[in-house]
Amino acid sequence: MGASADAGMSQLCRSYPRLVTDVETILAELADLADEKTSAINRRHGDDHAVKLSTLRAIAKRCKTQQPLAVDLWATGDTAARLVALLVCRPKEFTATELDTMLREARTPKVTDWLIGNVVAKSPHRESLRVAWLDDADPAVAAAGWSLTADRVAKDSDGLDLPALLDVIEAEMKDAPDRLQWSMNTTLAQIGIGHAELRDRAVAIGERLGVLEDYPTSPGCTSPYAPTWIAEMVRRAEA
Repeated sequence: MGASADAGMSQLCRSYPRLVTDVETILAELADLADEKTSAINRRHGDDHAVKLSTLRAIAKRCKTQQPLAVDLWATGDTAARLVALLVCRPKEFTATELDTMLREARTPKVTDWLIGNVVAKSPHRESLRVAWLDDADPAVAAAGWSLTADRVAKDSDGLDLPALLDVIEAEMKDAPDRLQWSMNTTLAQIGIGHAELRDRAVAIGERLGVLEDYPTSPGCTSPYAPTWIAEMVRRAEA
């Protein structure tokens, strides 16, 4: 194929991007879409990608579900590419070992959040990983376990030992690293919101520990401070 034909094909790909789903082209597209303003905003939150999330979602929508592409995009190690991978993958096709490895490789908060919310939460290995991660020595991994636990408390707490969870939260949340502390606090709040018989204890733990009591909260938003969060959600439910 001559140079003119190559140029023509390149132009065709640019004109009809939905035809392009190979890793190299997606990486090139992500590089072209990188924006310093977006990068600066993300860096303040511990993330290192420079492409808007809405744009990443549009790329994923164009690619549709493709497990092999998702695996290849994840393998690049590029944060933006990994976020696309988490949107185009088939969660049920990952083994528990693969998901555990991916969590430990995730590195950034947004990748971790999307991995847990978009993939692990839809996996048949969700519960076994939740239990395994809760007591992991790596705080980022333990935070994932507590995040899944908070979600289960909110949606289906049958079989959970909620008083035992409160024991652990009471003993460990105050000194936990930020992400782990946040996930434990979310679990505390969900227990208080959804379980009236444990509400007073959950509120008392929150008041005694004072975790996130001074967290800056925008007008109209609910504070993540557990006693305030619990009271507001209960008020709305009873309104």
